Amino acid sequence: MSQGPTGIVMMNLGGPKNLNEVNPFLKQLFADREIIQLPAQNFLGPFIANRRTKSVQQNYDDIGGGSPILDWTELQGRGMVERLDRMSPETAPHKFYVAFRYINPFSEDALKQMKEDGVKRAVAFTQYPQFSCATTGSSLNELWRASRRVGLQDAFDWSVIDRWPTQSTFVEAMTETVRQGLAEFSDEERDDVLIVFSAHSLPMSVVNRGDAYPAEVGATTHEVMQRLDRPYEHLVAYQSEVGPVPWLGPSTETVIEQLGKKKRKNVLIVPIAFTSDHIETLHELDIEYGELAEEVGIENYKRAPALNGMELFQDALAEIVRDHLQSGEVCSPQYGMRCPGCVNPQCRNILNPVAPYKRMAVTPDKKNRLYPTD
Repeated sequence: MSQGPTGIVMMNLGGPKNLNEVNPFLKQLFADREIIQLPAQNFLGPFIANRRTKSVQQNYDDIGGGSPILDWTELQGRGMVERLDRMSPETAPHKFYVAFRYINPFSEDALKQMKEDGVKRAVAFTQYPQFSCATTGSSLNELWRASRRVGLQDAFDWSVIDRWPTQSTFVEAMTETVRQGLAEFSDEERDDVLIVFSAHSLPMSVVNRGDAYPAEVGATTHEVMQRLDRPYEHLVAYQSEVGPVPWLGPSTETVIEQLGKKKRKNVLIVPIAFTSDHIETLHELDIEYGELAEEVGIENYKRAPALNGMELFQDALAEIVRDHLQSGEVCSPQYGMRCPGCVNPQCRNILNPVAPYKRMAVTPDKKNRLYPTD
């Protein structure tokens, strides 16, 4: 048996739980230079956040007044550790901790509770199946900064689950949501369904550095399509652009408009990069794009359900952690390889790693070329 519980930190961006938290959430988002880089960001970030607050509050009001992402993450965490205690008794007991990037519970909250619970062995577990420096990378960098801020930089031995886009049970769970979405169409309509896999977009500055996210979204999409009973037409689009910078496309909004012009009548939207319902599914996909689809003549616009409380998804989370702990690896082989254009010295760091890992250093010469550490 292990000494003390194994702590599993479930990292995500989070979402405001009520309307009063919308403005602080937006200010944290627009202050994060690892996602959005703005000129005079200390001034322009809060300005954009304040300007957007009222409209974003209205969106949250439309879905019940706040994001359900914390409730879903806690439910998923409870299911995960219950399974882990049975599946991996040698690393039990397991405890989960939620660490959101832009709203409480923050990384500091998780770290302090872990210390109180006697955790020594810790796993930073991204809740983004597909890796991006802007999501997983940003959350990890903040986790290490928070550890130093609260004086717990030496408290835990860490490993990282940094991506899981093609994990078998996760893919099966995602495929089941697609099957459920397809079941909403009649047999005749189903023959004509076009599946749009929608993922959160990224600033093109992140993509052009060499970020892995687009390829990993494509990998998940491919695996899901392989499990369906027939080869439906499908494509990948990107949603939720914020701020005055170029974003990865095609945008889901534009795709819906174009499908309407092409007289497509049956469209199934699948949130391929989200593990639970939140503002992007409940408002953007369901309400905003649902209204747009009706305007452009798409007669049957439907959205596949999110993973939320699906038992199969909780199985997947537990399997991912079990396999990671049994492997003894500190991270995936890809994690230590920076994007070719990376100039952030924090990236791909792990605080007190449980094992050595290869990490490419940021040592640009006059031509801005990077060299490996060894």
